[in-house]
Amino acid sequence: MRGVGRASAAITIVNALPTGVGCALGIGLYANAEVTLREGTTRAPNELRIPAECRTPLVEAALRAALEHYGLPHGIEAELSLRSEIPPSRGLKSSSAVTSAVAEAVARAAGRSPEPLETALLSAEVSKAVGVSATGALDDALAGLSGGFVVTDNRHGTVLRTGSADPDWGVALLVPRGTHRPSPEWRKEFEAHAEEGQGAVEAALSRDWWGAMTQNTELVERTMHYEYSGVREDLRRHGALGSGVSGLGPALAAVATHRQIPDLMNVLPDALGEKRTVPLTAAESGGVRRSP
Repeated sequence: MRGVGRASAAITIVNALPTGVGCALGIGLYANAEVTLREGTTRAPNELRIPAECRTPLVEAALRAALEHYGLPHGIEAELSLRSEIPPSRGLKSSSAVTSAVAEAVARAAGRSPEPLETALLSAEVSKAVGVSATGALDDALAGLSGGFVVTDNRHGTVLRTGSADPDWGVALLVPRGTHRPSPEWRKEFEAHAEEGQGAVEAALSRDWWGAMTQNTELVERTMHYEYSGVREDLRRHGALGSGVSGLGPALAAVATHRQIPDLMNVLPDALGEKRTVPLTAAESGGVRRSP
């Protein structure tokens, strides 16, 4: 039995650390997984065959969790192939994308076709269990599976709001070389600013995506000690609809019409890191169903 799965990166509109509610927007960088399942010769625990170059505690946990979630019996041999074009540990949701892609591949191999929310919830559980995410990052995982804007309450695993991205929009990315400590280590510092973070949440719930992005990044930049305010002002003057730190950074994302993207790429400082132009991912037909 063979299955393939794919999930995209995402950029942050609202970080969930202050309040538990997050908002993300899917972008066109992808993680791809392929899983082959074979019956083993014994009833021993499942054997995982994961190439050394992509075998991490997160990947192994995602594969084991998906095998259990879809009720596959002991004695299964699971062989995984994984490829990701998402820069890791930069705030572009690589962990959510990888776990989602692995879970989807296992589901397909088992003959299942789960809704994006089911896969995203499984991804969130794994991310919290392994310690790579304090909230589980349900918004990130779901945006990477369904596309468009997604607002979720990560404390309760519910979808609060969704929205489509205009096909005329694109993203200019700045991806510095540095990384950050895992989000659980920052949780208390962000929760101390929950009242300020609530303003960004309310803007996102009103579909004021760019107002939410601005309020969120001001909080994140101050807490993480990034100095992007001058760059963001230049981006705004050159046509950015919204810009801000993605996740805990250090990646900086700016959304604009395709016509304005070249101007934004010229504004982003070469000295700070790699620059990329990426598309947004459109929400699938019908979108994600909001939780009751």
